[in-house]
Amino acid sequence: MQAAYLVGFWWVVGAGMLVAQPDPVSPRNASYTIEVQLDPEAKTLTGRQTLTWRNIQTSPTDELWFHLYWNGWRNNRSTWLREDRIRDRSDLGGEIRPEDWGWIEVDEVSLLQGEGQASIDLGHTARHVSPDDGNREDRTVLVLDLPAAVQPGEEIRVELRWHAKIPRTFARTGFRGDFFFLAHWFPKLGVFESDGWNCHQYHASTEYFSDYGVYDVSITVPEEFVLGATGRQVDRVENGDGTVTYRHEQADVHAFTWTTSPDYVEVVGRFEAPDLPAVDLRLLIQPEHLGQANRHLYATKAALASYGSWYGPYPYGHVTIIDPAWGSGAGGMEYPTLFTAGTRLFNPFGGGSPEGVTVHEAGHQFWYGLIGNNEFEDAWLDEGLNTFSTNRTMAQTYGPGQHVRRFFVPPGTKDRGFLPLLLEGFTYGGSPYASRMERYRDLADIDRQDTHSYRYHPAAGGALSYSKTALWLGTLEGYFGWERLRPAMSKFFHDWQFGHPQPADFFAALAESLGEDLDWFTEQVFYSAARFDYAVQSVASVESELVGYMERASGDPILVGQTEDGGEVPYRSEVVVRRHGEGIFPVEILLVFEDETELRVPWDGKERWRLVVVERAVRLKYAVVDPGHVLLLDIDRTNNSRLLEPQAGRPAWKWASRWMIWWQDFLSMLSFFG
Repeated sequence: MQAAYLVGFWWVVGAGMLVAQPDPVSPRNASYTIEVQLDPEAKTLTGRQTLTWRNIQTSPTDELWFHLYWNGWRNNRSTWLREDRIRDRSDLGGEIRPEDWGWIEVDEVSLLQGEGQASIDLGHTARHVSPDDGNREDRTVLVLDLPAAVQPGEEIRVELRWHAKIPRTFARTGFRGDFFFLAHWFPKLGVFESDGWNCHQYHASTEYFSDYGVYDVSITVPEEFVLGATGRQVDRVENGDGTVTYRHEQADVHAFTWTTSPDYVEVVGRFEAPDLPAVDLRLLIQPEHLGQANRHLYATKAALASYGSWYGPYPYGHVTIIDPAWGSGAGGMEYPTLFTAGTRLFNPFGGGSPEGVTVHEAGHQFWYGLIGNNEFEDAWLDEGLNTFSTNRTMAQTYGPGQHVRRFFVPPGTKDRGFLPLLLEGFTYGGSPYASRMERYRDLADIDRQDTHSYRYHPAAGGALSYSKTALWLGTLEGYFGWERLRPAMSKFFHDWQFGHPQPADFFAALAESLGEDLDWFTEQVFYSAARFDYAVQSVASVESELVGYMERASGDPILVGQTEDGGEVPYRSEVVVRRHGEGIFPVEILLVFEDETELRVPWDGKERWRLVVVERAVRLKYAVVDPGHVLLLDIDRTNNSRLLEPQAGRPAWKWASRWMIWWQDFLSMLSFFG
């Protein structure tokens, strides 16, 4: 579905007044008018909402399925809490006190009829279901039965009254003191698809999926509180009781999030760039971080410029950046026209925040905000594409020599039962993919990427959705070049803007734009858990009269190189390269000789090992497989090269070299703090 930025307006009725809306660029089939009031002392919300839903499928439905996300923190028997206990990362942060729990209760539900007709009560039909795991204790999905089926193209309006207890932050949603960050806070309709309702339970390691619509939201908070929210503020009313009601409106989005606190300091800016629409920037920052305001704004502008020029323009004209309260657990998350960054009080440039997290979350305005993939099932379609794009933006904006977070482990200790010496620090000049490989390396074959994200092994989500996708996209960039990959990704972006693409849609867009069948690649990186690992097993260079030709079980060796005059050659060099993993990828073999001349030999990488024989007048110095680091998925780059080693003392030379590399990294880390 091609996005179109149209000129003109239509009108929607909300809260008793007409609001001008730009012409639709999304289906707008799930729209909400909401009134909500915050009680900051009791930590509660009271709300009323009208949902206008249109059936855009070709089949009818006599049900409505709603997400009640906050019920994931109702008790410790929910699916969310059960999964959170068994994954590597936990949001619990210690013992949960009675006041920490959160929940949402629907009090009344009515199907609204035409003018002059009484509404129909649906509350008696409400029931909780658990479509994913049958957990009867889970109450994160609510189903309502309708008195008559909604036919294709038909529209209905449903009113819900509800109240909710705000949790102490789970999943970056909740409160800390008088800081409130409220996401997925109201009964949210699932997505009706051709084969029924797509409305998963709330899972600990996955995010969200919903249709696009128009949001008209009125929020009542104490008058001393500053408020930030999805969309633009269109009204502000002082109620005379110490509270104020803000009204925000936004069209063509699939969620609405807001935050409020008396401590926010507002900083504004503006993004302007040739050939891209201007964007108003609003930063709500903690007062102790005010000195970093320009860093937040600059990073946001970098994302809007890079993503906008690479894929397509950001269409909303405004975005809000949130610097969450210290210890709130709300940082680093994306929502339509609003995102949370994250920083520290003492934060020298180059440590990853606020620059890295700001670029990443601003980038989600594209991969998630404008491309509404199903994050329950295919989280990599936004997280992976965005992580790849973040890496490119950071390198383009701040240069390749960024400070990269590293964990130093002495070689040979991790897999030998020794207690590893773990030292955390930063090294300068690392690849933007370095941290992604560290997250992916040990989990490369833990699960297949085509598994639905909510069914991933509990430890696999970040490694597969974020890191693996960024690595295989980076590999495609190295293989095809950015000048070919960028238009392919841009095609996918334009074809599926404001839509719900599937993985096959992404692969089809790549193949069509690149003009090549990518099945050989996607079958390995997406439909399997293949590990990629190429290595130089051995190098030798001896006087030619001392060696004879040896038959090799893998077939004829690759024989290259002669003296220029065709005379005798004093040295015969042999290099054995190996493929340790199941993954197959074409690589290059680089041979460097003592006179600094080079020889590059292509290898399709299919055999388990290959012999390269070179006859030259000079001795071989070293050999490297994949010298251009094209195969970013290679899980062990320490074995990709090998020096011509002296025969005596070979084991000592090998271990001394490895420890020297680690020691250099350690000294580099110390120099950062110096």
